[in-house]
Amino acid sequence: MNKFGKAVVRCRVVILITSILLLVPAVFGYIGTRVNYDVLTYLPKEIETMQGQDIMIEDFGIGAFSMLMVDGMEPKDVAALKAEVEKVEHVEKVLWYDSIADISMPQSMLPDKIYQVFNSENGTMMAVFFDEGTSSDGTMEAIGKIRKLTGKQCFLSGMSAIVTDTKELSERETPVYVLIAVILSSIVLGVTMESFVVPLLFLLSIGIAILYNLGSNIVLGEIYYITKALAAVLQLGVTMDYSIFLMHSYEEQQAECGGDKKKAMACAISQTFSSVIGSSVTTVAGFIALCFMSFTLGKDIGIVMAKGVVLGVITCVTILPSMILVCDRLIEKTKHKPLLPNINRISRRVTKHYLVYVVLFLVLLFPAVYGNNHTGVYYNLDETLPKDLPCIIANEKLKEDYDMNTTHILLVDSDVPFSDAGKMLKEVEKVDGVKWALGLDSLIGPAVPENMIPKSVTKLLKNDKYQMVLINSIYKVASDEVNRQVDEINEVLDKYDEGAMLVGEAPLTKDLIDITDTDFKTVSFVSIGIIFVIIFLLFRSISLPVILVGVIEFAIFVNMGIPFYTGTTLPFVASIVIGTIQLGATVDYAILMTTRYKRERSLGAAKYEAVTIAHQASAQSIIVSALSFFAATIGVGIYSNIDMISSLCILMARGAIVSMVVVVFVLPSMFMVFDQVIVKTSSGFLPKRQQKNKAIGGMVHEK
Repeated sequence: MNKFGKAVVRCRVVILITSILLLVPAVFGYIGTRVNYDVLTYLPKEIETMQGQDIMIEDFGIGAFSMLMVDGMEPKDVAALKAEVEKVEHVEKVLWYDSIADISMPQSMLPDKIYQVFNSENGTMMAVFFDEGTSSDGTMEAIGKIRKLTGKQCFLSGMSAIVTDTKELSERETPVYVLIAVILSSIVLGVTMESFVVPLLFLLSIGIAILYNLGSNIVLGEIYYITKALAAVLQLGVTMDYSIFLMHSYEEQQAECGGDKKKAMACAISQTFSSVIGSSVTTVAGFIALCFMSFTLGKDIGIVMAKGVVLGVITCVTILPSMILVCDRLIEKTKHKPLLPNINRISRRVTKHYLVYVVLFLVLLFPAVYGNNHTGVYYNLDETLPKDLPCIIANEKLKEDYDMNTTHILLVDSDVPFSDAGKMLKEVEKVDGVKWALGLDSLIGPAVPENMIPKSVTKLLKNDKYQMVLINSIYKVASDEVNRQVDEINEVLDKYDEGAMLVGEAPLTKDLIDITDTDFKTVSFVSIGIIFVIIFLLFRSISLPVILVGVIEFAIFVNMGIPFYTGTTLPFVASIVIGTIQLGATVDYAILMTTRYKRERSLGAAKYEAVTIAHQASAQSIIVSALSFFAATIGVGIYSNIDMISSLCILMARGAIVSMVVVVFVLPSMFMVFDQVIVKTSSGFLPKRQQKNKAIGGMVHEK
C-alpha cells in the first residue's frame, strides 16, 4: 500500500483534475435518475395484492383513483367540471351520478346507495380513475392539472394525491437538508480540528463522493425519495470517519518523517487504507444486509449506501490527500487550538473505574432491551406528512363529510353468477366497518335499468375476465380494525370465488406490516451475522466479535428503547433500517479502539497500559466523528416536515452519541474485564515470543 500512497502523492494534480471532470457525468446521472414516492411499490411482485394492481391496469386500464369532493356547486357546474377533468391527460374515467343518469333526473329517483355514495350535506363527490399507477409521473401530473382546474371549494384525496404532495414537499426540502448538514458539520469540525480549512476540504471531498454516488444511481433506474433525501446526509456522516482518521494519521506521520509532508502523506494513505478497510467492510456489510429484505426498499437503501461508503473510501485515499497537499499553505495559516477535552485524563479514569461502567451496562441492559422490543411503530403514510398539506386536508374532509377512510377494490371473476355476486356483496356489506360496496349491479334500480347504463361505465366496472367492486371502509389504513376487516372480507370472497382479489391501500399496507415484521428479524440476524464474521476474520478472534457486536447492539437497544419511554411512535421504516445503519456506521468506533488495543498488547504492554493507550489514541477521533455525524443529522431531523425523514435523522443523531458514549466508556471497560479471555482466544494480542510459548503450551506471563 505504500506504493499506492506514493503514487497518489505524485499524481495529486492529475487526480484533482480527473475528479472534477468526472462530476459532469455524475450530475447528468443525478438528473436522469427517477425518484419513486410510493413505498407500497416495493412490496414483492408475487403477492396477491400486487398482482391485483397489475390486473387493474392491464384489464381495466386503471392504475389509481382519487376522490374529488366539490362543495357548494350547482349540479350543472359539477357536470361541467367533471367533463373538464375527464379531458385531463391520464384521466381514464370520472364516475359521478350523471355517469348513469341525466342530471335533470330528480336525485330522489336514484337508487339510495348511489345517492349516499355521491352526496353529503356540504356537497358532492366524484371518483377519478387514472390510466397509470399510483406514483407514476403521468398520474402525478394529472393530479397537478386537476388541482389547477378546481378551486378552493374542491378537494382531491387518495394515495396519488399524497404521493404528489410528498414529492413537492421533498423536492423543496432536500436541498435544505444538505445545506443544514454541511453548515453544522463545518461548525463541529471547525472547532474540533486544528485548522478551519481542513473541514472544508473534508466536505468538498465527501461532496464529490456523494455526487458520484447519486449520479451512479441511474443504473438502478429509480430510487425512493427517502433514499435520495438521506443519502447525502448519511454518507456525509458515515464516511467522515475516514477523513478524520486520514488527517490524524497525517499529523502523526509528519513527526515521524521529520516534517517531510509528501512522505508523511504517503505513509498516512497506506496506514489509513489499512485501518479503514476493516471498518468500511463492516459498514458496507451492514447496508448489504438490507438487501436481504423481501420488501425491496431495503435493497434500494442498502445498495445506494453501500456504494456510497465504497466511493467514500476511494475519495478519502485519493482526492482528499491531493486536496490537503495542494492547500498545505492555507491549512498552516488557519491553524488553531482545537476545543476538545483532555482525553488523557478521561482515559485514565475509564481504566481506573472500569467496574462502574460495567455495572451501569448491566443495570441499563434490561430496560434498554425491553424498550427496544416495545417501541411502537406506525404504517399509515398520512402520519408522516404535515397536517396542512392539501391531500391531508382532503382525506380528513372525506372522513368527516362522507364517513370514508379508505376504499378497497374487489376483483371478482366475471363468470360468478349474478345471484351469487349479489349475495357476496350483501355479506361484504355486513362486515364490521364496511359502509357500502358499489358494483355494476348497485347501479341498477327502478329508474335506471341495465340497458340505460352507458357502455363506458359498464366497461369500467366489468370485462370478460373480472368485475370490479368499490368497497368503502370507515376504518383507517394500517389500523387493527381495518386489518381484521380485510381478513373477514377475504373469508367471504373465498365462499363465492377463490380467485377473487382484494386490492387497494389497506390490503397492501396489511401485507406491508406482515412482510416487514419478518424482514426486521431477517435483517437483524443477517447484519449481526455478517459483521460478526468480518470482525472474526479481521482480528482472528473468537471473543472479540461477541464483545464488539454486543456493545454496539447495547447502544442500539438504548437508542431504539428511548422512544418507548418517551411515548414516541416511529415510522415502520425506522424500526427496520436504523439498527442496521447504527451497527454498520458506528462499529467503526469499536474497531478503531480494538485495533490500537491489539497493537499495544502485541508490543508487550500490560492490560491497563494497553487499554489506556488505545483509549487515548482513538477517543478523540471517535468523539470528533460522532459529533460530526450528530451534526449532519440532528439539524435535518429538527427541520424536516416529513416525519419519516425527521424520525430517521433524529434516531441516527442520537444513535451516534449513544454509540460514542458506549464505545468510549463501556468498550474499554469490557477489555479490562475480559482481557485474559481475549488474549487466550485471539491471535496477535501477545508479543511473538509469548505467542510461541503459548502455542507449545508454555506459561504466558503478562509483562
